Amino acid sequence: MESSAAGAPHALLTAGPDARRRKAVNRFMEVVSTAAAVVAVAVLALVVISVVIKAAPAINLKFITSNPQVSPFGVNTGGIANSIVGSLILIGLATAMAVPVGILVAIYTTEFAGSRVSTTIRFALDILNGVPTIVTGVFVFGILVLGARQSGWAGAIALAIVELPIVARSAQEVLELVPNSLREAGLALGLRRWRIVLRIVLPTAVGGLITGSVLGVARVAGETAPLLLTSSVFSNLGVTTNPSQAMPNIPITIFTLSESAAPQDHAQAWAASLVLILFVLLLSVTARTFHERSRRRLRG
Repeated sequence: MESSAAGAPHALLTAGPDARRRKAVNRFMEVVSTAAAVVAVAVLALVVISVVIKAAPAINLKFITSNPQVSPFGVNTGGIANSIVGSLILIGLATAMAVPVGILVAIYTTEFAGSRVSTTIRFALDILNGVPTIVTGVFVFGILVLGARQSGWAGAIALAIVELPIVARSAQEVLELVPNSLREAGLALGLRRWRIVLRIVLPTAVGGLITGSVLGVARVAGETAPLLLTSSVFSNLGVTTNPSQAMPNIPITIFTLSESAAPQDHAQAWAASLVLILFVLLLSVTARTFHERSRRRLRG
């Protein structure tokens, strides 16, 4: 009886006058889905391979470790060390601003806020996440740069605004995966709500929180539009570590080199693009690793 009952749904799908049509539609959808997946992977592979091939003539250790050196003909004969340092500082400052605020917003909306307030905040974060980054750059330009000068702080704040909704929404999704039974157990033991969050919820979800933070960093690593308006006018070609000055960075360097008329600069633009792709790839792999750990921990 059990075997016949278990096979009944399969029999319903394969029997009847429309069985052949259903099979054909199912096979067609499988083929279309597979083709779409292959196209997506092929596009990614094509982009990466193209960048690697075009960056090969310029990518080397000197290119990564030396500062730019402009020849009498206006061609960059050096490297992008100053841009790498500048990008790391900008991303570090933006992350230091966005991650704590994003996680606190997520904690408030999932643990303390009412359903109406939580829904409103989520909607606001989704809108902020959909705002074009050039608009964010114009906003920061009007607040911090107009009437003053470009600076690393302005660029970092613009990147932080872009990163904030990504971190907050990712943290919200992770915190909601923490079983309510853990919270109820803490309440049964007489713990206050803030202590339950601090001692139970956050340690359980720490892997997912790190994943969301890393994804936010990967998202802003290649942003060019906000930095064009906030940190693109450099006073020197050396390494700049003072955020009160405009800081060289990889996206702006790629943009500047690609606008040059010299083929050598174009090759260096491709090489800088490859460095940026490898950086984002490293962040994505790291985020994936923490994500899998977090899923196993929550399931366990």
